[in-house]
Amino acid sequence: MNQLDIKQLSTSDLRERIKEEKNNLAKLKLNHAVSPIENPMKITFSRKTVARLKTELRKRELAEEKK
Repeated sequence: MNQLDIKQLSTSDLRERIKEEKNNLAKLKLNHAVSPIENPMKITFSRKTVARLKTELRKRELAEEKK
């Protein structure tokens, strides 16, 4: 998910996507701990996606506070 897609999401959709991505990240970590996954870069990509989503959500919260 790239930055343009994230900016187009509504705030409620952002919160839902954060929950989904966190669950996905937890599953990836667990699966990797049990047996190495085929592509461990998926964990890094998922972690960065969560960070991007949280950053956009925080940016919107700060914009609301200024208004």
